[in-house]
Amino acid sequence: MVKNIFVEQVDHIPVNKQRVELVERKGIGHPDSIADGLSESVSRALSQMYIERYGRILHHNTDETQIVGGQSSPKFGGGVMLEPIYILLVGRATTEVNGERLPFRSTAIRAASDYLRVHFPNLDVGTDVSLDCKIGKGSVDLSAVYETRKLLANDTSFGVGYAPLSETEKVTLETEKYVNGEMKRKLKETGEDVKVMASRVGDKLSLTVACAMVDRYIEDPDHYQSAIAEMRSLITDYAVKFTDLDVDVFVNTADNYKDGIYYLTVTGLSMENGDDGSVGRGNRVNGLITPFRPMSMEAAAGKNPVTHVGKLYNILAKTIAEEIAAEAGGDILEARVRILSQIGRPINDPQTASVQLITAKNAKFSKLKTDSERIVDYWLENIGLITGKIVNGEITVF
Repeated sequence: MVKNIFVEQVDHIPVNKQRVELVERKGIGHPDSIADGLSESVSRALSQMYIERYGRILHHNTDETQIVGGQSSPKFGGGVMLEPIYILLVGRATTEVNGERLPFRSTAIRAASDYLRVHFPNLDVGTDVSLDCKIGKGSVDLSAVYETRKLLANDTSFGVGYAPLSETEKVTLETEKYVNGEMKRKLKETGEDVKVMASRVGDKLSLTVACAMVDRYIEDPDHYQSAIAEMRSLITDYAVKFTDLDVDVFVNTADNYKDGIYYLTVTGLSMENGDDGSVGRGNRVNGLITPFRPMSMEAAAGKNPVTHVGKLYNILAKTIAEEIAAEAGGDILEARVRILSQIGRPINDPQTASVQLITAKNAKFSKLKTDSERIVDYWLENIGLITGKIVNGEITVF
């Protein structure tokens, strides 16, 4: 048993029993999410390059991507881009080994370009984007910590996770996935920049959805308004599958039809017209922003998946919380996990691993405590499984 695992029972009101709950998700096309996605795609590409050449992942962190919005002139029937979106890939990487210089910049740019092409079909990567890479050589001290035979934490930081998701959280998460997934087959007018904000008061749930609309697929204002009405209906029908709450949906509430104000874009992305983005300003590793829950402010996307606790411990805490809650069934109403590293200490031996449980009435805490300790210990000892899943793209971090 790894030391420093602390499991306690806490007497709090579960979030789904509280009167008010707020939840947000920034969709894959939000500028902050795009910054996350680019950083993570570059990290995976570098990891794979290192593995192919040397059989292991070498030191890198690509978690500082910046997006500077471009300029566009959208109009019904199709507008134009006036100035390209500027994307700057920033970070540190192992740039050479035994005197051999590595193609780290070309690998990063290729990965970023591929990511944009795959996820944003209305964006012309060749003309609408100016992609720049300033990834440089990593810190000698941090690289030294990284290169030791025993994997040591590269920072003193903590990761946070909880489970299970509330109904409000599930609806928020699934709504954005629906709008950027299945719904596209019915409404090609919708772009990828989608944001969902949920407000639950009692048993009434309000979903405010902002969705960039693609001008080339919309003929006129009447067409736009009908598309928004259909979108609202489709979202409502889909959201009620995940909850018994009374759901009310609002779409593009900043529109003002009387004054000719519409959320119209050329690319389906707000970053085409001055909206900027940065890594770590959006969703946490569970895909949500949850002010009523414990959260870490750490930017997970782009950090190396081997020793960077800012990434690993957040994913690990989420994984542990989910397994604890699932194994306990209804005996655990909420599981909260916080794991603290100490720089230079083995990543599988944190300074503190805290588990807080809100239990159901008559649940046997002694058993839940023992089970929780076992689950925490297992995942700490098998933290390498998390690394493999990240590199293979099996785990999302935003």
